Amino acid sequence: MATETKQESLLTLKKEDGIAEIHLYINKTNSYSLEFYKALNAAIDDIRFDPSIKVAVLMSDVPNFFSAGADINFLKAADPKFKTQFCLFCNETLDKIARSPQVFIACLEGHTVGGGLEMALGCDLRFMGDKSGKIGLPEVTLGVLAGTGGTQRLARLIGPSRALDLNISADLLTPQEALEIGLVNKVFPQEQARELTLEYARKLANSASYAVSNIKLSIQNGIEMPLNVAIRYEGELQNLLFRSEDAKEGLSAFLEKRQPNWKGQ
Repeated sequence: MATETKQESLLTLKKEDGIAEIHLYINKTNSYSLEFYKALNAAIDDIRFDPSIKVAVLMSDVPNFFSAGADINFLKAADPKFKTQFCLFCNETLDKIARSPQVFIACLEGHTVGGGLEMALGCDLRFMGDKSGKIGLPEVTLGVLAGTGGTQRLARLIGPSRALDLNISADLLTPQEALEIGLVNKVFPQEQARELTLEYARKLANSASYAVSNIKLSIQNGIEMPLNVAIRYEGELQNLLFRSEDAKEGLSAFLEKRQPNWKGQ
């Protein structure tokens, strides 16, 4: 059964068949303030505490934009101390995604710039339409840096040299250019971007989802550890999987030459 939750007039959370959809509709460019991130934080918490949800997809219901980032008027009017706390709250919200067992996918069907890209960088995967406009971090043109993960998450994703270039040049990339440097994982035909993203999500939700969750956590958490510690962490997660119902089912199905009946546990 599908359920839908509205967070004021900022986003809608829809949950059905193991997939959560977070639909953004803040304004014509999806430029946000603190109230949006409070709503996003609540939606992420809702997903994290729902064991039936295996995959979450973040998408925009606003034409031509995924998000243009933080509202400039909001930032200009805010006290510097408030802006510092705002960036901290945004980063803490996005960091929950990396620590959640669900796989989060950003479906980018429009311009994805500034804090909009940083929101997408907080997700595990990024899929983009081939006519979705530009993607990049232009914060340096405002005399600031991309302070909700734009320097750190980007450097970990595409390497420090490329991340430095994108941050200091303010270059905006096409979807194909973003794909070539690993900024996005897939580029789909524009009119099929959402459906193909949801098709990918359905495959994950119907797969060995307990193993998928642990693979995600092994990578996302392990990358921050020394290699020898991360290998031990990987081994502990593998020990959990060896004891799972899905592992027993997967091995049996392979030997019996049949499709496995995954239970997600």
